[in-house]
Amino acid sequence: MLLEDQNTERKSLRKVLGKGADWDGLARICVSFANGSGGHLLIGIEDGEALPPVGQQLPPDLMNRIRRRIAELTVNVQVLPSSQQATNGGEYIELAVPHSPNVASTSDGRYFLRIADTSVPVVGDDVLRLANERPGFSWEAMDAAVDRRLVDKGKLIGFIEGIRLSDRVKDSVREKNSDELLDHYGLANGSTLTRLGVLLLGTTADRRALGTAPLVQAIKYDDQGQKVNKWVWDDSTLSPLELVDAIWYTLPDFRESYEVAEGLYRRQVPAYDEKVVRELVVNALVHRPYTQQGDIYVNLFPDRLEVVNPGRLPMGVTPHNILHASRRRNEGLARVFHDLNLMEREGSGFDLMYDRLLSQGRPAPIAEEGPDWVKVTVQRRILKLEVLQLIAEADERFQLSQRERITLGVLAQTEGMTARELATALETGTAEQLETWLGRLVDSGLVQTVGKTSGKRYFVSPTHLRNSRLDTMTTLSRISPHRLRALVLEDLKRYPDSSSSEINRRIGAEISPRTLRRALEALVSEATVTYTGDRRWRRYRLGVQAGV
Repeated sequence: MLLEDQNTERKSLRKVLGKGADWDGLARICVSFANGSGGHLLIGIEDGEALPPVGQQLPPDLMNRIRRRIAELTVNVQVLPSSQQATNGGEYIELAVPHSPNVASTSDGRYFLRIADTSVPVVGDDVLRLANERPGFSWEAMDAAVDRRLVDKGKLIGFIEGIRLSDRVKDSVREKNSDELLDHYGLANGSTLTRLGVLLLGTTADRRALGTAPLVQAIKYDDQGQKVNKWVWDDSTLSPLELVDAIWYTLPDFRESYEVAEGLYRRQVPAYDEKVVRELVVNALVHRPYTQQGDIYVNLFPDRLEVVNPGRLPMGVTPHNILHASRRRNEGLARVFHDLNLMEREGSGFDLMYDRLLSQGRPAPIAEEGPDWVKVTVQRRILKLEVLQLIAEADERFQLSQRERITLGVLAQTEGMTARELATALETGTAEQLETWLGRLVDSGLVQTVGKTSGKRYFVSPTHLRNSRLDTMTTLSRISPHRLRALVLEDLKRYPDSSSSEINRRIGAEISPRTLRRALEALVSEATVTYTGDRRWRRYRLGVQAGV
């Protein structure tokens, strides 16, 4: 039985029966599914339960009633109810809501979108964004008025060979001839190419005539932020399929590496992981809005790589849920990239980047969104070389899943994290959803815990830290609570009436401000430290209980 997620929700049978029926709430959920990628409502299963009540029977006319009421309360929403019987004999309704090609709304003009496991209202300017991103006829499928015989022969041959060598397509697809493949992937319609067909297989002149074919600028900066080199792909000679290789093989920085000592041996670690770079470029090409002009920028700094894409994130995706949310802006383009092994399956691209970067001792990628751009930054610098050994040894011994490697990598770069902090780092939303990410880490002893409920804290086993020599890296960022307390008291003894930022600067800027605030709050609660003022004007001094 499916649990609640972005595409599944459970509702009690009471929501569609009698005076307690909540038809408006049901309509809102259906609208949010229709505006997203579709979904299923399991009616007759209580929250927190996996099965309906034993012996539960459905009224014979209920499905027709649901179909009629949702049709009355929504616009552009189709529902397909069906009766199901669970293993315990109880009956429930599975209400399938397909993705709507047009914008769906309630009959009173309200719009909703599914984000994670919640139906969120869409208001203000976002309504226009939703309409622009959900045209009745997609940009990819529009007729380009170019004869299908006028494709670039070299690009067509490369495309066909890639499909026939791919392990991601069925045998029936590999056996299609060139014309059948063009129709199968929506690259042609009748006697002419679609805009997607011109974008991928058209001639340079036809691709340039589209007006929104991707243009890429790669710029290298020095320590002072001055441009020192530049590479440009702005003549529309290459299709998006070819741009990925061109960017990777052209920029020399992508072939630089570090030499890491591992006992008597040395290991080469790339300055930038090839899979991460390719995934960044593919995301920029596949998820950009092709109804909007603008260059893609690949910015190389001494310490980081930035990929900047025109347009905003698809509706429902934010920098805070990008690790979990999945929205395809260009379905046909994404399908071609996937089948040619140029991108990960839907929704797993950022998982791969998190996995690769954290396993190499680097920070996780950072996504930012502006008014008309999206930027993803990855660091060149390896924060902790020892994390490489820790993840490699743990993976070899326990065959970790991708989520387990990501979670272990996050924890290995810190002194430990509370359940809430870890949930924030993994973008799970709530601490209760951490279980799927922790997997076997706690049971295997790789990760240990202290405390309970909201105060529960997770940290990598000291034994594994010691084996990987991570325990030798104790710095002020990994300071114990007792040591931090002593430092604060000594500082206030010398400098009374200090702000928290002043204390932080003097005892060690690498100490997290949040960690210092918790220490100060604990000292204030026991009257060892007192303060005057509030917020930014708060000043601390030793109290009577400090014995000074």
